[in-house]
Amino acid sequence: MIIEIAKGLLIPFLGNICGSACVFFLKGGINLSLQRALSGFAAGIMVAASIWSLLIPAMEQSQHLGHWSFAPAVIGFWLGVLLLLLLDRAIPHLHLNSKQTEGPKSRMQRTTMLVLAVALHNIPEGMAVGAVYAGWLSGSADIPITGALTLAIGIAIQNFPEGAIISIPLRAEGMKKPQAFIYGIISGIVEPVGALLTILAAQYIVPALPYLLSLAAGAMIYVVVEELIPEMSTEPHSNIGAILFAAGFTLMLTLDVALA
Repeated sequence: MIIEIAKGLLIPFLGNICGSACVFFLKGGINLSLQRALSGFAAGIMVAASIWSLLIPAMEQSQHLGHWSFAPAVIGFWLGVLLLLLLDRAIPHLHLNSKQTEGPKSRMQRTTMLVLAVALHNIPEGMAVGAVYAGWLSGSADIPITGALTLAIGIAIQNFPEGAIISIPLRAEGMKKPQAFIYGIISGIVEPVGALLTILAAQYIVPALPYLLSLAAGAMIYVVVEELIPEMSTEPHSNIGAILFAAGFTLMLTLDVALA
């Protein structure tokens, strides 16, 4: 059991590490087309994971409520949206689709704000993994260990571009490769921590598990709509983000069915 939980915590973080390591192999920054593709791909995975790994299991676990089985999913979803809205306003960070000009900020301030931006994205992803593993630990037939592992793998794939989005631009601005790599890793540390805290919390409030699952879904959808979709849709017009969104969505859907 401990080994399975460790896998769930570390597999997504490994994706972040591998993405950050791209700084050692790629020269220069990320061009606009690649950044759109990475953002669209990540968004597709997050939307699919929110539906199949979080919202549907939340409603399945609430079937005893009859016609009101949707209520925990709706309530939890809105709690997740409001939580990320609060964090988005409370934590100073750069939006990924903003023009990253120097302005009055030093490079260190901008670096910190960029790391905080991706770290903010990783909070709901960590909560999602933690909530699903908590469901498995509770003995729920709706969430088998293969389903929990599938979500961890999907989030790991999604974390790869997020790690690259941090480390490669920092290297392009003149930061040394090892330092840029470390900043990429730092941005992902909140994910296993958030997953572990969610697992620990769920053990004491098992009846609230459907709310936790849908809360994580709402938080991830907020990130997709607030950050990733604007990032993949910036001018000039291009379809690459939408195509990679579909690729990420179908990949996560395939993983969820094939590994179930």
